[in-house]
Amino acid sequence: MSQKKMLRFSTGALLLLLPWFGGLVLGEISNDFSQCLDFFYNTTPPVGITAAGYQPICQRYKNQYHFASLYNRQSRSPLYSAYVLSPADGKRPRSTWMFEPQLAFSRASSEMQRFQTPLDQNVIESQAVLEDYKNSNFTKGHLNPSQHQKTVEDRKATFTLTNIVPQKAGSNSGPWNGLESEVLNRFKAFCNGSMHVITGAMPYESEPRWINNRVSVPEYMWSAYCCPSYRSDLPEFLKPFFPTYAAVGRNDRNSGEEIVPVNAKAGASVRGYDVRRMSLEALEGILKQRLGMPITLFHGQCQ
Repeated sequence: MSQKKMLRFSTGALLLLLPWFGGLVLGEISNDFSQCLDFFYNTTPPVGITAAGYQPICQRYKNQYHFASLYNRQSRSPLYSAYVLSPADGKRPRSTWMFEPQLAFSRASSEMQRFQTPLDQNVIESQAVLEDYKNSNFTKGHLNPSQHQKTVEDRKATFTLTNIVPQKAGSNSGPWNGLESEVLNRFKAFCNGSMHVITGAMPYESEPRWINNRVSVPEYMWSAYCCPSYRSDLPEFLKPFFPTYAAVGRNDRNSGEEIVPVNAKAGASVRGYDVRRMSLEALEGILKQRLGMPITLFHGQCQ
């Protein structure tokens, strides 16, 4: 090949690659959350997660970190997202869905990017894509919800599919949405300092379920918060809710009732998508039993 042709080839290849390297920081795929530890209580991520295949992601948008997610490449689904709760200062933004170039290309930008067509096959293989959710009978369920994030950029950053799990509409817009609002109101009324939240998904125990034969469907959603500084004049009935509290929600109305009982008096549209409130210790016990890992979510149990 002539030198002139080689130059044209190299220039063309570089132009094709530039969109993947558009961020200011390159290649932040790593084995830890060292770039975004502030989203965890006492800058300490959950410990005890021993299974292989999980990828820490510092969720970066508009050259800023907004939260953290632990992503499973094989199930194309996050185990959890961790964030600092801050009430939204505006309305929910229009859903502009994004993906993570860094999962597809080890030297790509760490900035989440909008989905484009056609998608590179490496992107499709490395993570969930919008096509997976079409005609799936599942909604896109946020682990870090938009309403728990303050600025427009914070809220837009939650619309990455690495923060999303397949969630039934009866849960997403029903009891689970109620839990998210409850936690937000509790923070505003009683938490004097930061509230660290970790929200995750629990897959089926015996037989995994999928959408599009690619993305793991959770049987349950779970969430826990840590608010170490709170009002000293808490009403007696609220004292069990601080400094930590947790919950597990059903994502399958046909699941057994061992973890979360069903309220038979609930409306037909939400019956079977109940949420059970519980202590942090109770949630960690369920995660240990279901995931086979002795997970500790907050350093020192948020004390």
